[in-house]
Amino acid sequence: MSELNLVDVTNESAGDVSSTELPARGLANQHYTDRDTWQTERDQVIARTWAGLGFTADIQKAGSLYPVQFMGLPLLMVRDQSRQARVFHNVCSHRGMTLVTEPGDAGLMIRCPYHRWGYTLTGDLKNTPNIGGMGVHSIEGFDCSEHGLKEVRSEECMGIVFINLSGDAPALEDHLNPILERWGALAGSDFAQRLVGDTGEFGSMELMVNSNYKLAIENYCESYHLPFVHPDLNTYSPLDAHYNLVVEPLASGQGTHVYDLTRGAETPLPMFENWDRNRIKTAEYLSLYPNVLLGIQADHFFAILLMPEAPNITRERLQFLYADHDALSHQHSARRKSLHEAWNLVFAEDVSVVEGMQRGRASPGFTGGVFSPLMDIPTAHFHQWFASRLDNAVP
Repeated sequence: MSELNLVDVTNESAGDVSSTELPARGLANQHYTDRDTWQTERDQVIARTWAGLGFTADIQKAGSLYPVQFMGLPLLMVRDQSRQARVFHNVCSHRGMTLVTEPGDAGLMIRCPYHRWGYTLTGDLKNTPNIGGMGVHSIEGFDCSEHGLKEVRSEECMGIVFINLSGDAPALEDHLNPILERWGALAGSDFAQRLVGDTGEFGSMELMVNSNYKLAIENYCESYHLPFVHPDLNTYSPLDAHYNLVVEPLASGQGTHVYDLTRGAETPLPMFENWDRNRIKTAEYLSLYPNVLLGIQADHFFAILLMPEAPNITRERLQFLYADHDALSHQHSARRKSLHEAWNLVFAEDVSVVEGMQRGRASPGFTGGVFSPLMDIPTAHFHQWFASRLDNAVP
């Protein structure tokens, strides 16, 4: 199916990779253009691992609701009264009505807008108004406990709500352990627990891209395009200061040794308390397969969720997170604004190239392309990861 030569591109000592043998070609065009293939990927690849669905910031308070369309599936994120994040299929058990269409506050009960059936924030069906006739709210033989909302396995980490649609992936912490260990050595072992989401004016951004989500993964994980697509960024973080990065088996990307915490005139942001002082200027950017982009610097962190809406349409949602609450004070607002503007420029510059690659996938003259043996290692790793899971999928 994939026509890829699967090879090992791991450097187990540090995760930094300079060169390796690469696959002969990448994924075929149908993996970027065909709707049936897109849904097959959802069910055979994405459903069997952990995918990013939303942000902790989306459901901050008990009772918060946040509906999400994920590759054609209507889902609903909820923060229950014990402050646990939950995800349900966003559909009433009665007649299949969509329960929630806008983010909001449910209070103690999720109400279907059609016949007002009511569910607790843990998904239990509690109210069935008039089920037995006007004013008769219960009926013999109907057990509410058998008709609650259908829950999707979910866990939170790094400010992200992850889902495992199949329900049988390893625990999220075990799944993410290679990244948590690597970045724990850089930012402190508790960095993921210390992250504070910015819900203010400069805390998030969103882009709509006419591209398959995989092209955004591919573009983000390599620095090869930096001097040609990001000329301003290349002036202070040049290509020759970057390195390839593979974190087996779940991510690849790039890093730099020249991140400048004091660039600009603003008051510098507080750093992660336990950041390695010998690597103050280190920053790393990982594509976490299949749909999350992560960036870590000594003074901030960000996560981007790639939300596929069609084979050629992806919504990109970015959330900034910081080392502690002090970073969100008025004192640091100018710096947060400048970071928002700088990253907004970088990500906007990427739109034209991922959309250009998407248009190119309509050509029979392109059959997966080739990989540079030095510059495309992270991209090739993603293709290997994806193809191996398609090849090993159980029909």
